[in-house]
Amino acid sequence: MPHSQTSAHRDRLKGVRIARGASPWLLPTVATAALSLARSRTSTRARAVAVPVTALAAGMLWFFRDPEREIAQGRVISPADGVVQSIMPWKDGRTRVAIFMSPLNVHVNRAPMAGTVTSVEHVPGGFVPAFNKESENNERVVWHFDTELGDIEMVQIAGAVARRIVPYIPQGTKVEQGDRIGLIRFGSRVDIYLPEGVEVAVEVGQATTAGVTRIDRD
Repeated sequence: MPHSQTSAHRDRLKGVRIARGASPWLLPTVATAALSLARSRTSTRARAVAVPVTALAAGMLWFFRDPEREIAQGRVISPADGVVQSIMPWKDGRTRVAIFMSPLNVHVNRAPMAGTVTSVEHVPGGFVPAFNKESENNERVVWHFDTELGDIEMVQIAGAVARRIVPYIPQGTKVEQGDRIGLIRFGSRVDIYLPEGVEVAVEVGQATTAGVTRIDRD
């Protein structure tokens, strides 16, 4: 690889870290991979185990990546990487934008606006696939932010595999737009509710990047 390409690759790696809340899944997998690799020199059985376990560890490292982002300008930015699954007007005048996150997406979620966290509520529920309509009743964490637009609600929804949501900050915390606020392990969904009168700037099927894609339109 040319020196310029190598330097650029290293610069990108410097901007990536492992997400908080990954340890219970990541550490045992990496430890098992390291142990099987160490023993593979003298054990055929360990050698057979080393390949799939090392691949799994590499996949875990990729899944739990947490890249640095240059936060975009705009009133409301996407809280999640993923694809816009639906845009639905709500009875109270708000508009819900649902973003589906596949296992290939970064699963660290970010604050859609600057403000104060007024509520972080865990709601027990099921674990059907996040793209399924029945996921409305899935396990979730409901966030409320006091912002310049008033109350902004954001909901982290667990999926069939993602059975653990890890909030990073408690009620009362002041956040800047784009701050990391929590992690959902594996495939899942994030909903954000735009206040009445705020026009949606994204479309169904559009890819979003947390902290980068603007959700509302002037």
